[in-house]
Formats: sequence, C-alpha cells, structure tokens
Amino acid sequence: MKQDRDQLVELITRQVLAAMRHAAPTAPVPATPRPSSSPMTLPVGEVVHDPVTCERCHNWGIAGVRGPEETRLLAAAGASRVVATMGYCPASDGLASLIDHTLLKPDATREEVEQLCREAAQFCFASVCVNPNWVALCRELLRGSGVRVCTVIGFPLGAHLPDTKAYETRRALEQGAEEVDMVINIGALKSRDYALVEQDIHGVVNAAGPASGHASALVKVILETALLTRDEKVMGCTLAKAAGADFVKTSTGFGGGGATVEDVQLMRETVGPEMGVKASGGVRTKEDAEKMVAAGATRLGASAGVKIVRGEAAGEGKY
Repeated sequence: MKQDRDQLVELITRQVLAAMRHAAPTAPVPATPRPSSSPMTLPVGEVVHDPVTCERCHNWGIAGVRGPEETRLLAAAGASRVVATMGYCPASDGLASLIDHTLLKPDATREEVEQLCREAAQFCFASVCVNPNWVALCRELLRGSGVRVCTVIGFPLGAHLPDTKAYETRRALEQGAEEVDMVINIGALKSRDYALVEQDIHGVVNAAGPASGHASALVKVILETALLTRDEKVMGCTLAKAAGADFVKTSTGFGGGGATVEDVQLMRETVGPEMGVKASGGVRTKEDAEKMVAAGATRLGASAGVKIVRGEAAGEGKY
C-alpha cells in the first residue's frame, strides 16, 4: 500500500542520513504521510531543510536532503522521488513564523495568490493575508501545511457599518479564514465616539468567536496609526483590548504610512503582554523586521516575506 511504501522510504531516509553522519541508524519511526488531497506538491531541489529543525514541515511529509550526494544515496537505497523545499527551512530562526505573507492589492490574480500560498508553505510563514474573495482558495491550497489563512474586514477604510463588518467576519469564517484583520472606524475614533468604536470591534470579536458555529478566529484590530495622534493611538489600543480583540495592528498599507518602531513600542506599552502587536506597512527587510520585533511586535505583515527571511535587499510593496 502507498502508506507502507511511504513509511519504508522514510525509514530508509533516516538510516542513510544517520550513516552519513557516522551515527547509528535511528530506530524505526512511522512516517506521517502527506495528505493525499494536498495540491501543494513542492518543487524538487538539491539543498533543503533538515526536518528535525521544523516539526511542521516534518509532519507535512517533506524529506530532508542537503545536497546531490545525499540525493544519489537515497536513490541507490530505493527512493524513487525526493520531495523538498528549495533553499532551507527558515522556521528555526523564529522570524518566518511571525510573518503574515500578504497580498492585498486589488488586481491580484489567481496565479499570484497560488504563488503566495506556495511561498508561505515553503518558508513556514504564520499565515497568508488575502482579500476575502481568495479565502476559500487559500484554505484548500494550504490544507495540512500549518499555514493559517487570514483575511481583512472593513478594508481598507474602516468606514463600513458595524453589522456589515460582523457579517463579513462570519462569511470569512465559513470560507475557512482562521484570522481576521479588521479596520476600526477611524472617523469615529477621531470624533471621540468611543462607544461606536468599541461596538464596531466587539461585533467582529463576537462574530469570530465560538457562537459563530465555526472554530474561533483571531481578531487583529488595524488602527491606521499614520492618521492618528499619540492620544488616539493609545485610545484605539485601549478600546481594542476592552472589546476582547487578540491583536492591535499598525496599518492597512493604504493609509499613507506604515509601521514605525515608535508606534509599535507605544502599542506594546498600552496593551501590555496580554495582546499581540502586529507591525504592518513598510516592513521590507530583515533589519526592518528585527527592529519591529525588538520594539514589541509579535506578528509582522509583509508582502516581502521571502526577501525578509532570505536577508535580501528591499523590494517594492506597501505591506
């Protein structure tokens, strides 16, 4: 049977790699088979990650091969195919697992969304963040990968009515979303209509909770910090916490500014250690990402996630 064959290949792989390291072969361990329905077959490559460093990838059924010599040895041992990610597994450095790999431009195509999902699975990102119409596709493509599906609510202006945002949230969960990033009613906050702002957030939190009939989703509240004064940022964070949200987030990427170290520090000081802080907008390099994390960010929104984990130069993109 296929499962028995997969287990045998996994056992042979472990024994060959152990012998190459001049160590005794490991005891037989049943392999976790790749879900047969998963469409996310990753490309074959010569230099890939060690599954010991990434439990998520190991559970998804990806073998660890470091070079052509190991590939030849596995073939000689009886393996007919090696499935692997290109490059390396970045999850072990802790940075990739904080990134919401983001594609929110209005002209995004199906092909671009599929590529986003391939990259998210390959680099072990926390989630993909897409517009609501792509949620169902991403959920299917990423099934079994460990990558979560995040979508946006009331995006990008935040001026939707509270019941509209709640409805958007319920529909997103029905489609398979596991996280939602909602934009607050920015005008209400600046008008000091704090009851409306809290009602707005609380409606989404309720819609994303157990009463929805689906698994609860994380709620991140986008403040659009570039449009707010310091006092408004503090109040926005305070209202998000009072409404039961899980995260506060800096920006949509469409509001004329992005995350700053100062804003992330302020948000962290305001919400304390109980909530997450997501830095989004203008995070394009590994140095940018590390500064945000040092300032208190526990999640990063970026369209340049691959460049960030590879340490490459900044590219285009708002997020």
